[in-house]
Amino acid sequence: MRVPVGRRAAALLCAALWLAAWPAAARTLVFCSEGNPESLNPQLVTTTTGMDAAWPVFDTLVAFEPGTTTIRPSLAESWTISPDGRDYTFTLRSGVAFHRNARFRPTRPLSAEDVVFSITRQWKADHPYHRVSGGQYAYFRDLGLPDLIEAIETLDARTVRVRLREADATFLSNLAMALGAIQSAEYAAFLLAAGEPERFDREPIGTGPFSVVAFQPDVALRFRAVPDHWAGRQPVDSLVFSITPNAAVRLAKVRAGECHLMPFPNPADLDSIRADPALTLMREEELNIGYLALNVTKPPFDDLRVRRAVAMAIDKAAIVAGIYGPGGTAARSPLPPNLWGHDSDLRDPPLDRPAAQRLLAEAGFPSGFEADLWYPPVSRAYNPNGRRVADMIQADLARIGVRLRLLTDEWSAYRAKMLAGVPALALFGWTADNGDPDNFLGMLLGCVPARPGGSNIARWCDPAFDALVTRARRLPDQDARAALYRQAQAIFAREVPWVPIAHSAVFVVARREVTGYRMDPLGRHLFRGVGLSGPESRSTDPRGAPGARARPQGAAGSVP
Repeated sequence: MRVPVGRRAAALLCAALWLAAWPAAARTLVFCSEGNPESLNPQLVTTTTGMDAAWPVFDTLVAFEPGTTTIRPSLAESWTISPDGRDYTFTLRSGVAFHRNARFRPTRPLSAEDVVFSITRQWKADHPYHRVSGGQYAYFRDLGLPDLIEAIETLDARTVRVRLREADATFLSNLAMALGAIQSAEYAAFLLAAGEPERFDREPIGTGPFSVVAFQPDVALRFRAVPDHWAGRQPVDSLVFSITPNAAVRLAKVRAGECHLMPFPNPADLDSIRADPALTLMREEELNIGYLALNVTKPPFDDLRVRRAVAMAIDKAAIVAGIYGPGGTAARSPLPPNLWGHDSDLRDPPLDRPAAQRLLAEAGFPSGFEADLWYPPVSRAYNPNGRRVADMIQADLARIGVRLRLLTDEWSAYRAKMLAGVPALALFGWTADNGDPDNFLGMLLGCVPARPGGSNIARWCDPAFDALVTRARRLPDQDARAALYRQAQAIFAREVPWVPIAHSAVFVVARREVTGYRMDPLGRHLFRGVGLSGPESRSTDPRGAPGARARPQGAAGSVP
């Protein structure tokens, strides 16, 4: 969707005025974000964009060790798991403070009551906050957590126990995701008593290193560093997400010093970025997948012959070479090749357009057919240019008589259409949230998320596939789980609910004065411990300040 020039100019002017309102003495880190978060409550989001906005504000019980998917303590200083794998007992840190805002001042530190509130809101339909902000808790539901959790209880102020109906090897990793953010039960009760519960999600209160100051959609999201965060104060005074959907504009703003970092540069710009002495280019082999979903509930894609024909007509190698560049790898499986459980022996259908035409004729479409193809309007790690990918697929399928109309929408509306199952054909993708194969196979292709509102946008529910993935989730042994996942991938390849397009390394551009930033294998943009060197960085318009280098290309790891 194109934005009128006048509207773009007004938005840029508004952003400049807004950023200029910061105090001159503040050390402000500016991140050029690619889009608006769909909510400021991480329980309500499913995109990396939304989760990026949550990580500064919230902490989880457990977290991922920097640069890995290994679990470490966070708000829970320790935990135990019962021998049968069903009981998780967490001991909370003492004295962890919640944020405050103009309306609310906490009277107590973090307690087990807050953990119970944060999980139960998503779990129980009769919870007083369950329907606030129209909450669907899509991610919580797609993980099967409503059926998995049997009970949650406080044992004392600093101890909470979660009981599962059966063992689940993914549970602890799921709690380290954004949906596991711990929120203030006291703040929720305060707003409910005031008759304003919806403020809870617009004006969030967490225990993270930054608190929210203001959010103006399409312009900026502003945070302030919390001086007494339990893990220590941040190197900057404030953090700004400057919302800039266009990759070329993001790069121009970084070069001008209006932003310090940006994600998802255009592949064509990588060489010029490397040559710019004011910039550092960072690269991470991320766990992601970009794909073309074929909605199996919508004719003619309910016919396997049609789905196979589409797969055999698309030249993935050309798409990767022309759009993804050196960071791209043609995909054969829903699992990234650098994730355990990936079946390296899986093979694509051959690129064979005459055979594809024969399949269409067998399915009753000797002259092809018309269909809509939806493409994302913003750069994503798994798809740097949705329109160009759509153009190439349109040209490929035209050669077998499939005539595509290309459609898109604003990012939040686009996502909503995907989750509602509107498109018959759609380009979408996924970046891992916990480094477990279930986060791809179960979340994107299982039967539970094939429901309306779920993240299985192909609406494909194969009982044999689902049984394998569900069984793997219950096993503690990784080798045994990997064997089941290989069987599941074989079913996926046979039934073609997607055409996997590409896995992509991702890039972040940083100005040289940025210190402490590290890329994350789970695709998050994290700013804990990130600072700015040099006195110039204390101005509100940080232009060209030389200084310590950000982590260089080829380095990896998440920020503590």
